Amino acid sequence: LSSWVEGGDCCEWTGVVCHNSTGHVNQLHLAAPLSEPDGFATNAEWEAYYNSQLGGKINPSLLELKHLSSLDLRNNNFSSIHIPKFFGLLESLTYLNLSRARFQGAIPHNLGNLSKLQYLDLGVPKWIFSLHGLVSIDLSGNSLEGPIPDYFGNTSFLEVLDLSLNNLNSSIPNSLYSLNRLQFLSLGQNQLQGTISSAIGNLSSVTHLDLSESQLNGQIPLSIGELSSLKLFDVSNNQLNGQIPLSIGQLSSLEDFDVSENQLNGQIPLSIGELPSLKLFDVSENQLNDTFPLSLGRLESLEILDCGWIPPFQCERIELGHWHLGPKFPQWLKFQKNLSYLDISYAGISDVMPTWFLNLPTQFKHLNLSSNQLRGEISYLNVRNIVDLSSNRFIGPLPRVFPTLPFLLLSNNSFSGSLFELVCNSSSSKGMAVLYIDKNLISGDIPDCWNHWQGLDLLNLGSNNLTGKIPPSLWHLNLTMLNLRNNTMFGELPSTLRNSSDLIMLDLSENHFSGSVPAWIGDKLSNLEILSLRSNNFDGHISHKICDLQFLQNLDLAHNNISGVIPKCFNNLSAMATTNKTNNFVLGVYVYTASFCLNALLVLKGREDEYGSTLRLVTSMDLSANSLTGEIPKEIGSLVGLLSLNFSGNLLTGNIPDSIGNMEIMESLDLSMNRLNGQIPTSTQLQSFENLSYVGNHLCGPPLTKNCTSKGIPIDVANNGSSREGSKVNWLYVSIVLGFVMGFWGVVAPLFFIRSWRHAYYRKLDHICGKL
Repeated sequence: LSSWVEGGDCCEWTGVVCHNSTGHVNQLHLAAPLSEPDGFATNAEWEAYYNSQLGGKINPSLLELKHLSSLDLRNNNFSSIHIPKFFGLLESLTYLNLSRARFQGAIPHNLGNLSKLQYLDLGVPKWIFSLHGLVSIDLSGNSLEGPIPDYFGNTSFLEVLDLSLNNLNSSIPNSLYSLNRLQFLSLGQNQLQGTISSAIGNLSSVTHLDLSESQLNGQIPLSIGELSSLKLFDVSNNQLNGQIPLSIGQLSSLEDFDVSENQLNGQIPLSIGELPSLKLFDVSENQLNDTFPLSLGRLESLEILDCGWIPPFQCERIELGHWHLGPKFPQWLKFQKNLSYLDISYAGISDVMPTWFLNLPTQFKHLNLSSNQLRGEISYLNVRNIVDLSSNRFIGPLPRVFPTLPFLLLSNNSFSGSLFELVCNSSSSKGMAVLYIDKNLISGDIPDCWNHWQGLDLLNLGSNNLTGKIPPSLWHLNLTMLNLRNNTMFGELPSTLRNSSDLIMLDLSENHFSGSVPAWIGDKLSNLEILSLRSNNFDGHISHKICDLQFLQNLDLAHNNISGVIPKCFNNLSAMATTNKTNNFVLGVYVYTASFCLNALLVLKGREDEYGSTLRLVTSMDLSANSLTGEIPKEIGSLVGLLSLNFSGNLLTGNIPDSIGNMEIMESLDLSMNRLNGQIPTSTQLQSFENLSYVGNHLCGPPLTKNCTSKGIPIDVANNGSSREGSKVNWLYVSIVLGFVMGFWGVVAPLFFIRSWRHAYYRKLDHICGKL
């Protein structure tokens, strides 16, 4: 190990524990630090797991650790060696764990010399039962074969016995039933034979009883009802027959009951309703009749119910959305021959999509499997009207669909590959009206094959790995909604976009689009309610034509390179100038007589959230992080319906107009990081925002702590102005004095130092005096 450096203090090494007072090494915790990855792990995770395991030979120098009481080597890879015989000489051991360490060969007999051993986890030799003080035996996950020794009478203190995941092939020994202190018993996943004895009722302390995946036969004994502390009972995947005993109603602590994959018959007992703690009840794949006892309705804690039910009816329509049907995919659906409408969304299903379901002979009109944890690949969907597989874990290429399918919703999965097969080589273009493939792993360019998708209304390809420019054929469609946000697309907005006159929502944010925001958006896209171009490379001015978008509720041009002034005509944005949202531009469209509510990601209060049914109630304007100049026009105050206004991070100057105080329903305002000055207008609304809304300016007044003068100037600015003015007066006097001194000495100094000048000066004075 990397921390085991020669010459250092071994008590500081990873996995080494020393006695506090003597300093002797008494514990070695050398289990593999990483647990085995699940079936969905990446190659890197598996490689890290294998690299974390110890292997090779074990040095006999361990015998020098005379005070070693605990040795843990579990979950490593010693597949090339046997269990070292010298382990039997570690006389101080009370804990030895070699489980899942892959040792080969026989277990050495001299381990029976470890008289102090209390915990042993390795394999099943007979000599173990001579260790009378054992309270725990864990031999799981080895390749042990043969019978289970019938010597449990010598281990009366045993509390844990785990022999699962082996190849043991005997019956359950009678002496095991005498362990009245046993709390955990797991014999599952072996090849056990014979019956379950009625003596099992003697295990009065057991809470966990697992006899699953073996070859047990006979009936479940009535004495099972005597296990009053039992929480888990699992005898699944055996050959048990008969009925489920009525006595299970006495197991008041029972949480998990699994008798699936047996040959049980009869009815589910009424006493099942007496189990208040029951969470899992699985009786699937038996020969039980189709009757459900009404007492099942009393099981308030029940989370998973699997009855392996073959329904006595044939449905055309099944709506079980928000029912907890999982975690397995409901098998009983395979018996529905007339099903055309299925909704099992939000059903807690975490399973691979079964092949039989995709191959059902029936043709669905409506299929909704959304918001589960379904996984796997889907090659073809035989559905005529609506497919909703959103919010699952599907992978692979996009599925082929029925030619006239109008609704296809695949959002929030892990579909990958190109759009080419679906868009260019599919006949689905004839009838598709709604196509949502956002939040996946789709890559490459958007193919230029949209000419035949004339019925498409809503297209959402956001949050993928798409690149390139917007293809020209896409603008031949008269879309209602286009969402390409959060990709890596580039180029200028083509003039053919003006053909999409029915657009309600246009979201091209978080890409690399450039050029100016076209003026014709205001002329040709007059139905726009949401326009989001944030986080691109747009430049130029904001055209006054934008003011013609009277239905616009959300305008987001933030994080671009836009310059110029904020148009005064923004007060013409009618949808932002009204507080009445009840009849205000409901963001919904009608496709094939079905109402479809649009969703949008909006940034409000600095946080990005998705809005659906409440989208029509939200109005916002975000021009932040640009290079806008000039003053905030007072006309902005007319937009009294705005909930959020963000002009931060620009070069705006002047005062905050008083009219902004009239925007009474506004919840978020950010004018920070500009060059604004003066006093913040006094109104309850503007004073209710935090200081952060105004920082980075030259503002004063509440909510800022900086006070203003009577003229509305920050006091520190006024003081600086006064000091500058005073400095000018002082310099005036200084210049007068300097002028006088320079003039005086400019005349006097030559007379004083130059004799000829001085004589000439005096002669001149004498001449003047003589004339007088």
